[in-house]
Amino acid sequence: MAVDVVSNGNKRVVITGMGVISPVGLTVSEMWEALVAGKCGIDYISSFDTTNFRTKYAAEVKGFNPHDYVGPKEAGRMDRFTQFAVAASLQAAEAAGLRLDNGDAEETGVIIGDSICGLLQICDQIKVLTEAGPEKVSPVLAPTMSGDAASIQVSLTLGTKGINYSPSSACSSSSDAIGQACDIIKSGQAKVVIAGGAEAPIIPIIQAAFNSCRALSTKNNGVDTACRPFDAERDGFVLGEGAAIMVLEDADYARERGAPILAEVIGYSATSDSFHLTQPSPDGEGAARSLRLALKRAGITPDDIDYVNAHGTATLLNDRAETRAMKSVLGERAYRVPVSGSKSQTGHLLGASGSLEAVICVLAMNHDVVPPTLNLTHRDPECDLDYVPNKARRAEIKTAVSNSFGFGGHNSTLVFRKYSE
Repeated sequence: MAVDVVSNGNKRVVITGMGVISPVGLTVSEMWEALVAGKCGIDYISSFDTTNFRTKYAAEVKGFNPHDYVGPKEAGRMDRFTQFAVAASLQAAEAAGLRLDNGDAEETGVIIGDSICGLLQICDQIKVLTEAGPEKVSPVLAPTMSGDAASIQVSLTLGTKGINYSPSSACSSSSDAIGQACDIIKSGQAKVVIAGGAEAPIIPIIQAAFNSCRALSTKNNGVDTACRPFDAERDGFVLGEGAAIMVLEDADYARERGAPILAEVIGYSATSDSFHLTQPSPDGEGAARSLRLALKRAGITPDDIDYVNAHGTATLLNDRAETRAMKSVLGERAYRVPVSGSKSQTGHLLGASGSLEAVICVLAMNHDVVPPTLNLTHRDPECDLDYVPNKARRAEIKTAVSNSFGFGGHNSTLVFRKYSE
C-alpha cells in the first residue's frame, strides 16, 4: 500500500496574529506601550488574604472580564487560565483575519501550554467536597481542571478541527507549544496552528509552594521594585498570570489568503539539564545546548542575533546560569547583544511566560525598540551583559531569540526573524 509522505522541504512558518492578556495590558498594544514606558504590573495581591505569607505581592491581571469574549454560561465552564487563553486566542485570530468557514478547520490546530492549569477550580471544589460532601462537587470540574482545558475551549470557541493538545514542561511549556506548532506546520500536518500558553497561578497553594522552596522574592517593601533580574540584590521571582497566543501559518497559505505577516519563526530547540529537580545546571550547559541547537536549526550564527529576551527570573542561580549559557554560545558577541528581563515588568507567568516573551520579541522587531529590564541598579559581576537597564532603547532588530527554562531542567529556545519574501 502506498503511503503519502509530506516533506519539510523549504516550508516556512510565519506569525500572522497575536493576542495577550497580561498584568500590564489586556491587549497586545496596551502591553507594548506599558513595557516601553517602563510600567510594572507587580502589586500587593488582591485576590486572597496574604497575612500569613512571606510574599504578599504578585503580578495580577486587573480589569479582565471574560464576558467581553464569551457568554456567562461558557465562562462558567472555564477556569481562569482557560478564560485568559480563549480571550487571547480570539484577539489573535481577529488580528490574523482568520476565518474557518472556508473548509480549512480540519487543517487548523491548537497547542496551548501550561504548567499549573486548573488548580483554582480544584481548590474551590476541595472546599466544597470537605464542607458539603462529594455529591456537591461541580459536574464541570473534570473538564475545567485538566491540563488541556484551554486548548479544548479555544478549539470549541474558534471551531478548529485539527491537532489539539497541551504540552506541559514547567516554565518552557508555551515556548514548546510554539516550537511544536512550527514543526507540525513544516511537516504538513496543519496549515495553521493557534499556539501559546495560559496560566492563572496566583492562588494560596501556589504562592505557599513557591515560598516554601525559597523561589519567590520576599521584598515586601516597595513591591514594584521586588523583581530584579540580573541585579546583585535579586532574591527570587514574582508570580504573574495571563495568556499570550500566536497564530502560526504556513507562509504560502498566509500569503494566499492575504494575511498580515508579523514575523517568521526560524528556529526552535528543547533540551534537558538532567541535573536537579529545581536548580539549573550552574554552568548553563543545558541552556547553552538549547541555544546552540536553535541557532543551528535556524541556519544562523551568533553574529546574526540582534536581541535576546531572557528567561531572567531574578533568582540567584538562574540568572547566572543563563548569562553563562549566552557567553558560552555567543562568545564576544554576547556583550554586544541587548538583553531584556521582561519578568521585571510582567512577573513570571510560569507556563505562559515563554509565549508572552515570544510576543515581546516580535513586537521588539516590528518597532525596533528593546524593552527594558527594570530595577537593575546594582551590578552582579557574574551577570555582566547588556541587560538594557531601566529604560527602553531604540535598536535595529532583524533577528530575536527567546529563552525559556523550567524546573526539572527544561530548556527551550525560539528564534524569530523579520519576514521578507
